[in-house]
Amino acid sequence: MTSTNDIRRSFLDYFAANGHAKIASAPLVPQNDPTLMFVNAGMVPFKNVFTGLESRPYVTATSSQKCVRAGGKHNDLDNVGYTARHHTFFEMLGNFSFGDYFKERAITLAWGLLTKEWGIDPDRLTVTVYHTDDEAFDLWKRIAGLPDDRIIRIATNDNFWSMGDTGPCGPCSEIFFDHGDHIPGGPPGSPDEDGDRFVEIWNLVFMQFDQSADGTRTPLPRPSIDTGMGLERVAAVLQGVHDNYDTDTFKALIAASGALTGTATTGDNQASHRVIADHLRTSGFLVADGVLPANEGRGYVLRRIMRRAMRHAHLLGAKEPLMHRLVPALVAEMGAAYPELVRAQASIESTLLQEETQFRRTLVNGLRLLDEATASMAPGATLPGETAFKLYDTFGFPYDLTEDALRAQGFGIDRAGFDTAMAEQKRAARAAWKGSGQRASDDVWFDIAEGSGGTEFIGYTSEEGEGQVIAIVREGARVDSATTGETVEIVVNQTPFYAESGGQVGDTGTLTAPGVLGHVEDTHKYLGRLWSHRTKITEGTIAVGDALHLTINRARRDRIRANHSATHLLHEALRQRLGLHVAQKGSLVAPERLRFDFSQPSAIDSAALAQVEADVNHHIRANGTVSTRLMTPDEAIAEGAMALFGEKYGEEVRVVSMGIEDQATYSLELCGGTHVRALGDIGLFTLVSEGAVSSGIRRVEALTGEAARAYLTSRDDKLKEAATALKSSPDEVPARVLALVEDRRRLERELAEAKKALALGGGAGAAQAGPEQIGGINFLGQVVDGLDPKGLRGAVDDMKQRLGGSGIAMIVAVNEGRASVAVGLTEDMVSTKSAVDLLKIAVATLGGQGGGGRPDMAQGGGPDGAKAADSIDAVKAALAG
Repeated sequence: MTSTNDIRRSFLDYFAANGHAKIASAPLVPQNDPTLMFVNAGMVPFKNVFTGLESRPYVTATSSQKCVRAGGKHNDLDNVGYTARHHTFFEMLGNFSFGDYFKERAITLAWGLLTKEWGIDPDRLTVTVYHTDDEAFDLWKRIAGLPDDRIIRIATNDNFWSMGDTGPCGPCSEIFFDHGDHIPGGPPGSPDEDGDRFVEIWNLVFMQFDQSADGTRTPLPRPSIDTGMGLERVAAVLQGVHDNYDTDTFKALIAASGALTGTATTGDNQASHRVIADHLRTSGFLVADGVLPANEGRGYVLRRIMRRAMRHAHLLGAKEPLMHRLVPALVAEMGAAYPELVRAQASIESTLLQEETQFRRTLVNGLRLLDEATASMAPGATLPGETAFKLYDTFGFPYDLTEDALRAQGFGIDRAGFDTAMAEQKRAARAAWKGSGQRASDDVWFDIAEGSGGTEFIGYTSEEGEGQVIAIVREGARVDSATTGETVEIVVNQTPFYAESGGQVGDTGTLTAPGVLGHVEDTHKYLGRLWSHRTKITEGTIAVGDALHLTINRARRDRIRANHSATHLLHEALRQRLGLHVAQKGSLVAPERLRFDFSQPSAIDSAALAQVEADVNHHIRANGTVSTRLMTPDEAIAEGAMALFGEKYGEEVRVVSMGIEDQATYSLELCGGTHVRALGDIGLFTLVSEGAVSSGIRRVEALTGEAARAYLTSRDDKLKEAATALKSSPDEVPARVLALVEDRRRLERELAEAKKALALGGGAGAAQAGPEQIGGINFLGQVVDGLDPKGLRGAVDDMKQRLGGSGIAMIVAVNEGRASVAVGLTEDMVSTKSAVDLLKIAVATLGGQGGGGRPDMAQGGGPDGAKAADSIDAVKAALAG
């Protein structure tokens, strides 16, 4: 038997041998089409090549492209498990010509592969052509030798392909395989064409025209070829089976499902095992390409697929989570062709386990409600839409999951009623929002979200991507377009730009299209689900509905990522060195620095700070892993994850873990920010400051990477400059500086003493002449210039020694026009006089106010130094009384 892996390999090798470049599958998340949820055809990665927007170093190519059809216009989810050929995940084999060969060679290559390389009986092949494509009809007749009745002209769009309302388009030629007259159905174009006897296995698209907006078609200067062959369908043909689920890959996955559940894989269980096998492939490949379960966008589609499979596992009697245990079988079957499955195996398993564990808790309650609701329903009856909505709103049952469960029991469902209940919930949510104190100008964001849904953030795995403009806001009002010179807020359906949140600043970058350039100055998030890019348009016009290429400033994002991951390491290092009382109280993660506020009752000594810095750098040098999981907040906290201060969490959170491989996790936090892929990417960490913010709250600031290196280099340069100035080596600088400081302090003391001695004893005056008798009291008063006010009290104490043990001393020091005055009384004077009262008289004379002290010593001052002598005279007059 020819295996599916052999078929894939032989297809690619055949076209490579015929001059085609062998191209690896693109990720399932489209990189060049914002209107698509997933890549759903082999030509999607080449779309810009066909339109001329992109050039490649080859003109012919072949690929086996991963595809998913489970959302939007191309949605096969409801049929999976119940038909022979419907899948959510499939592989599309294709060969492409970008203006090189056209119809004749495309038909020759296709016929040669099918009938010569693979040995398919030509008598079992039938082809279709567009009814006006005489050229293709004649080529099939000449090259394949097919009779006229097996070259069927089709007049519908089934045989005319177009990329959109405008752009490249052209006729198709589909190749059908006849599985035999024992299977009901007729050839294409016949009344019985919907039967399963004739199965399309290959579609050759002849990209021949360019269609303009008015519907006219003009020949392309370089017509091209785009073909698509479903690997699962051709595998069924080559393996001699009619049903895709009977091919080797599916049989292996279904056998694994049967073995783990201990159930038969046929009969009543057949559909469930098929659903599990198909959805396992889809879930595994989506997670490998960076999609994780979520409540909107691609993540919501993935969650629906996972939960649909998990419900079927429940129907098979699985008592414990099943899906993650099937991942090794998937990797064994497809890992050689798609190494991303091998690389992501652990992530796929943990994601499936987490989702199934979470879903199983609600599944039993939801199914109980469904059983109660259907218990009294007659066969063929319809479940009320309100009940279906309750299942969705309360238990997380997507509509199609309820529909799938009801179909097995022969019941219908009221879709209109479900939509009505959904609309009522939105109305109530809007009313509650309006009453919550939000700004009236923010109402525009609610309108956008209600009409267009939210923005899907793809920035965890991508630094650029395509987005379709869903709204433009200028000065608080929606507009249809914006042009050169305007600064507006642009909302797109998906974006790699991180919006300011959780302390991390928003991304900057560019929005581009042919003839259009906009510079994103900041990114904000509204209502928790709308990303708004504040953009200055420097070229062209941007309108609602336009497709834009979004590119973040990668270098800036890298610096932000490093600082954010370093913040997590810093948090844990502080907790381990200072104690578990440390809790985050705020942060700023910017490209140039990080700031971290935390609970701590006292300052941190330099030794502890040095150890914290060393701890962080130890984990950076060890290049520990950084991984992310989705969990409920309760589950995350139960595992020891720390919640961020001030952050609001929904039903599901991202949990970021950091640590050295094969060792216990070092840091575990709830965080929606962007992070490095490995801790070594941070490069270097250095603390630059630590201080108090408020009572019990400390703040540290730090740098990472190149900024940290530059900071340390600058500090080292300054040290070298200081060493040169001190005529010493850098190692000797601390001792030299300490010696200089001590010398300065000694000289300052000596200078102060000299000034005081000079001021008090250096010239003639009352102090030298001895005390005066004023009203029977010994009094010494002196005006001095240049004496430091700090030395006044000491100078007054010295003067008191000269009073013979009884009396009053007063000094007025004049400095730069101001006067400072001190009055001192000996102990025997305090009972009758007060230094404070006498000081007030002097200060008033000097034009000042206030001053104070004790009854035996008081000090003050005033602005009018010219009246220094007058202030002494005023005190003497008061004593003379």
